[in-house]
Amino acid sequence: MRAFALLLDRLAFTPQRNGKLTLLRDFMRERPDPERGWALAALAGELVFDAAKPAFIRKAVEARMDAQLFAMSYDYVGDLAETAALVWPAKQGANPGLDPGEPELTEVVESLQTASRAEVQRLLESWLDALDADGRWALLKLLTGGLRVGVSARLAKQALAAMGGVAVSEIEEVWHSQHAPYEDLFAWLEKRSEKPSAAAAGRFRPVMLAQAIEADDFAKLDPADYAAEWKWDGVRVQAVNEGGQRRLYSRTGDDIAKAFPDVLDFLAFDGVLDGELLVLIDGHVQSFSDLQQRLNRKTADAKLRAKFPAGIRAYDLLFEGDDDLRTLPFRARRKRLEDFVRRANSPRIDLSPLQPFASWEELGRLRAAPPPGDARLAEGLMLKRWDSIYEAGRPKGPWFKWKRDPHLIDAVLMYAQRGHGKRSGYYSDYTFGVWREDANGERSLTPVGKAYFGFTDEELKRIDKFVRDNTVERFGPVRVVRAGKDFGLVLEVAFEGLQRSARHKSGVAMRFPRISRLRWDKPAREADELATLERMLDAER
Repeated sequence: MRAFALLLDRLAFTPQRNGKLTLLRDFMRERPDPERGWALAALAGELVFDAAKPAFIRKAVEARMDAQLFAMSYDYVGDLAETAALVWPAKQGANPGLDPGEPELTEVVESLQTASRAEVQRLLESWLDALDADGRWALLKLLTGGLRVGVSARLAKQALAAMGGVAVSEIEEVWHSQHAPYEDLFAWLEKRSEKPSAAAAGRFRPVMLAQAIEADDFAKLDPADYAAEWKWDGVRVQAVNEGGQRRLYSRTGDDIAKAFPDVLDFLAFDGVLDGELLVLIDGHVQSFSDLQQRLNRKTADAKLRAKFPAGIRAYDLLFEGDDDLRTLPFRARRKRLEDFVRRANSPRIDLSPLQPFASWEELGRLRAAPPPGDARLAEGLMLKRWDSIYEAGRPKGPWFKWKRDPHLIDAVLMYAQRGHGKRSGYYSDYTFGVWREDANGERSLTPVGKAYFGFTDEELKRIDKFVRDNTVERFGPVRVVRAGKDFGLVLEVAFEGLQRSARHKSGVAMRFPRISRLRWDKPAREADELATLERMLDAER
């Protein structure tokens, strides 16, 4: 576990993406099979231990120390694995690094895959006794599945590509035919064998992504070279039906079909479709909050499917039967897509319409003021070169995304909570509110959202100090921050949209809120009111 623990520790404290890639690449080059494969599976989110539960950690620790002291320690640290790793009493006479009882990563993974719940509890305690604090932390992160070291599945695949000197699209092409600990994959990357076959029916194809367009890009681009369509506010998916194998993949290659069996039932075609997963009622797009009711579920019962019927708004056609269309220009693929959707004649698959325009100025006006209807729920516009092929990754030039400008409000910091990982020592998760006036004309703050990014490390330190200096009450890990008309920290909050929400006291929910700016200069009494958000909702409708 020592090498894996060291890798996680370095990843957690390496903010730069290229630095993380180097760490991952070097680890996979230097460590043997199957250890590196299990590490890769853990980082890519492919390892799940059904018999291992976070409650086992609490039970193990509370058997060794006072439960109240552990609860107070957890409150201070803010992370279960880190707290348990630090407070666990070292076994008398154990010598981490030399102790023959210290487990290896492979031993841990293979034992957890077959152990019963009772065996997991016994194994966990014996491993914690044999490891030092870093090893215990890595073990517990592995057990719970929440590594939180800033590595996505995509980044792990990019590190593999860098190790083998191949394109990441090649890794993604074969990924779904491989299984942990990926010994065939490593053998190919080290030139010890042929490339694994990607011929399995129903496999995922790497998606093409768009670059964010910048203001000075327009002067270099001819509007006649581009098609425009709305960027729908849902989840990008790839719908596959090949050889009787039906799959519904997210843009990162995760199979999400179990949560959307109703969509899977309507994939009555032979091909691969690229589009946006949305809740569609009578052909009309519903809000992202409706789609959220079905995301990240293992199943979806009949009542949920009836209330939030999902469908696909098609963007592109990658395969039609055995024909690979990805090397055709977008203009030709679009014509094939239109014919394909028309023949499918499915109530769960429709076509994303193109938006005609003659100039960037005309398109800019359309983006700023979408016409009534579905377009009001779009995030912005997509621009696609008519002659662009479908290539994996995010190439510069063929496709651009031109998102609508975010909404901005000024809100007051009300509550703060410790972060996780490298932020566990700081109050970095902030609940903010706006003013609400009651029937008697009295103004009070009501929470409207929570954000935990958008600020620099230096700004985080300043906010953290403000929270500590102005805490007026505590509820477990949450601090109540002094806030009133004459005192408070004003945050400029950016967000993508609003929806009605019965779950929130304010009655509204924000889409992707983040801190845009710290308004140290602005009095709390001048922050926005709930009525402002109500007017935004009316405008959206």
